[in-house]
Amino acid sequence: MSSPILKIDNIKNIAVYKNFQWSNSVRDEGNNIAEFKNINVIYGRNYSGKTTLSRIIRSAEIGVLSDKYVTPEFKFSLADGSEITQRSLTTHSHVIRVFNEDFVRDNLRFITDNEQTINSFAILGEDNTRLEEEIETNEIELGSVEEKDGLIGKSIEATEKHSRAENAYSKKLTALEKKLRDKANKAGSGIKHNKNFGNANYNLTKIKSDIQNVIKDSFSPITDEDVVMKLSLLKEAPKEEIRESSLFNLKYSSILTLAKELVEKKIQTSAPIQELLNDSVLAAWVRLGREQHENKREQCAFCGSDLPPELWDKLDKHFNQESENLLTALRALLTTIQKEKARLPNLLKINNSDFYSNFHEDLDTLKEELSKCTESYLATIELIEVQVKSRMEDIFKDKVFEEPTSVETELNNIRLSFEELRNKANQSTSSLSSDQLKARDGLRLNEVYTFINDISYVDETKAIEKLKEDQATAARLKIGANAEVSAKRKKIAELKAQLKDESKGADQVNEYLNNFFGHQSLSLKAIEETSPLVRTGYRFEVIRNEQKAYHLSEGECSLIAFCYFMAKLKDIETKGNQPIIWIDDPISSLDANHIFFVYSLINAEIVTPETYDDADEIKERNRFEQLFISTHNLDFLKYLKRLPGASNKKKSQYFIINRTDQTSDISLMPKYLKEYVTEFNFLFHQIHKCAAITAINDDNYTTFYNFGNNARKFFEIYLYYKYPDQGMTQTTLKAFFGEESVPAILSDRINNEYSHLAGVFERGSTPIEVPEMHTAAKFILDKIKQNDHEQYMSLVQSVGEVSA
Repeated sequence: MSSPILKIDNIKNIAVYKNFQWSNSVRDEGNNIAEFKNINVIYGRNYSGKTTLSRIIRSAEIGVLSDKYVTPEFKFSLADGSEITQRSLTTHSHVIRVFNEDFVRDNLRFITDNEQTINSFAILGEDNTRLEEEIETNEIELGSVEEKDGLIGKSIEATEKHSRAENAYSKKLTALEKKLRDKANKAGSGIKHNKNFGNANYNLTKIKSDIQNVIKDSFSPITDEDVVMKLSLLKEAPKEEIRESSLFNLKYSSILTLAKELVEKKIQTSAPIQELLNDSVLAAWVRLGREQHENKREQCAFCGSDLPPELWDKLDKHFNQESENLLTALRALLTTIQKEKARLPNLLKINNSDFYSNFHEDLDTLKEELSKCTESYLATIELIEVQVKSRMEDIFKDKVFEEPTSVETELNNIRLSFEELRNKANQSTSSLSSDQLKARDGLRLNEVYTFINDISYVDETKAIEKLKEDQATAARLKIGANAEVSAKRKKIAELKAQLKDESKGADQVNEYLNNFFGHQSLSLKAIEETSPLVRTGYRFEVIRNEQKAYHLSEGECSLIAFCYFMAKLKDIETKGNQPIIWIDDPISSLDANHIFFVYSLINAEIVTPETYDDADEIKERNRFEQLFISTHNLDFLKYLKRLPGASNKKKSQYFIINRTDQTSDISLMPKYLKEYVTEFNFLFHQIHKCAAITAINDDNYTTFYNFGNNARKFFEIYLYYKYPDQGMTQTTLKAFFGEESVPAILSDRINNEYSHLAGVFERGSTPIEVPEMHTAAKFILDKIKQNDHEQYMSLVQSVGEVSA
């Protein structure tokens, strides 16, 4: 099916159309871009570019544009949204039929060569009732676009369902992709612009890839603590290498062994002093006093009594060398214990600032373990210390050593754990960049994971997948329905091919020649051509009085060519398809009668709807989608204005082609040419305007400037019909104005001087005298009104003015 042409957007480098732009030229009085309508009339003088325009249109019919044009370009816009350009001549589906001189040359070669024939064409025959009934049955099954029934109705319904399914799928998919696109790169909130894990190249494709990763069963979202840790890691700068911690070298084992030995060691005295054995405090006091007095004093520093010489010997026997050695050993051990206790706070210094933030949690745990373990270790040492001091206080009394539970291994393990963290931290310095990259990936994926949960991505994709399946199903049904339509049309075409009769094409041409133009002696004859074995087809010849015609006049050639074109609109490829029809200047070399007959043929066979029966109900169907007629002939233009619908502004449009030097342009037809029936009406209107204007301005100046020519031409027509034996002379001018000689003289002067500058060449360099023209115009109107009031009123009404 065809679709109306709305406009010719542009034409470039094609003959007189150098760089035509529709939007620049074809505008109405309100400066709105005008468009083609159902009926389009184009006027242009010879050589203005009408035929070139028809050739451009015809290239869309035959699929090729002349190779004589260098880098040609053009574009048509059609109502269904499609376009036709020089690149799509063979791919569009619109039915176009063009009549122009190229059509005549291609199909009616006899016009330029008497020895040639006319291309035959086939129209439906009328002899096979069975085939016609079968065709009718198949056409009913096929249905129609207008009624939306049959297979076509099914195809339309399937197409509409597919369109709805496609729109629903597209709408849902577009909405989801907008959410993804916004999340990927929307300013402010998009992942692309995130200061922690954003990426300047992040886009829709990458967020889709991330989504595929996070919807896998193997993906585990990170915790809030992980998020904080990764954000901290991203803030890290490379740290200095952490040195190895010193070995603890704990003395616990040696202290324990020695303490047990010393605490449990037995001492034998040679002459013990029982009192000192019984009182360990007194024994300690005596030992200390001995150190302060022996070999130093002869009197007691406490009581002042003399110290007997045998006292030291007695004390030596009690405090023998073995006990003194044990005491010395215990004192040394106690010193060792004190040193070990003093070392404990400085065994291991753990500074979080030396480590990356992701180690801080482990370090804090290690610190806590170190503190507890150190306290436990200290407690064990102090327990040993207490037992050592106890033995020192009672050196002669051996004791049972209580061995505390050792935490030496645990404490050393804490150092080993620290060393592991230290090594990892040092390794992290070299891998910081990759670790931060992993942190960014983790944060980004976590963001994507949160996002798809927020928008119910999985449910959305399932809904979209369902819509996609619905669309695919609708597409299959559409393809199937269209295939059924195509198969049915092919079947109908095959049946019609059995009915088509090329001889009927010639009969249709002859019907037009005889019925519309009255050419009884001139006709086409279909001559069957055969090979020795089979029939090969028909050829058409022009016949005059039963003989092949030669030396046809230009008018006869024009008539036969146009009748041939009109008949071909009923051929098997065109009839019923409602084509776009373009007729270029069909009245070349025809007289006035034949011009009217051409108009009548167009009116009857194209513009008037075709009537047909449908279940005993009379209906009408348009024979064409759109009609274009171009002409250079004003008489033919006058007839075209009478076509049904030609005066309806919603159905018709009028254009004019103007040529300036080597360039042509298309515009809307001016009002005077479109609305006036004859030039006589136009000239009268110009005189009427001149009579009504009292003040000259830029808008109406041309009315006065052209008044001389307009008035002269008006009188030539008016006075010729009033005085056909004389026409316009000074005598008939005086007769028109009667006894008033002044108006006649004034009008004659304006008609001559302002029309021809006759004898007054300098008039061309001086301003036009408006008052004279205004006065003359009023004289003319008043005289017509006085002499023939009915004609005056009719003229006024014909130009759409109100009588004064």
